[in-house]
Amino acid sequence: MALFAPLYVRALRWSAHRHAARYLGLLSFSEAVFFPVPPEVMLAPMTLAQPKSWAWYASISLFWSMLGAVVGYLLGHFAFDLVQPGLLRMGYGDEFGHIRALAEKQGFWLLLIGGFTPVPFKLLTLAAGAVAMPWLPFIAGAVIGRGKRVFLVTGLIRLGGARAEAWLRANVERLGFGLLAVLVLALAAYHFWPRG
Repeated sequence: MALFAPLYVRALRWSAHRHAARYLGLLSFSEAVFFPVPPEVMLAPMTLAQPKSWAWYASISLFWSMLGAVVGYLLGHFAFDLVQPGLLRMGYGDEFGHIRALAEKQGFWLLLIGGFTPVPFKLLTLAAGAVAMPWLPFIAGAVIGRGKRVFLVTGLIRLGGARAEAWLRANVERLGFGLLAVLVLALAAYHFWPRG
């Protein structure tokens, strides 16, 4: 946690700034391409501070995440040889190979469910580009997958206030791994289910 704690603290500071919406857009874009801190660290305190703006904040995050997703896709498609050494240095070599194989077979579904897994969004977008996933399923899967995450987070915090934010922070790993298990089971069932 020492590696990500300073970034987390900085993102929390940004959420209280008068230009917080701009910082949220920058964080959402960057996280979809290379940055390791998810936009929820700003979305949660911003929604707590101004609950009526929850949908606006989620929309900002989704819009900029999608621009970042397109950049990630283009990097994966046109510059994967340049990106691959960085993935290896960050320890994503084996994981990326597996994600790439899933993206080739189940790209839309991977992006659709991927918004709730602990797999970084940037790996999903790079993998989609690396396997030349068609644009329409890529955009649709990414919008729905990322959109349901940011709108659910801000909506829950709008409804539950500080207690909801504390609960999400405490349980995000369990939720992520639980949804990852559901994804793996769903893909396994699809792959091995007899087709008549």
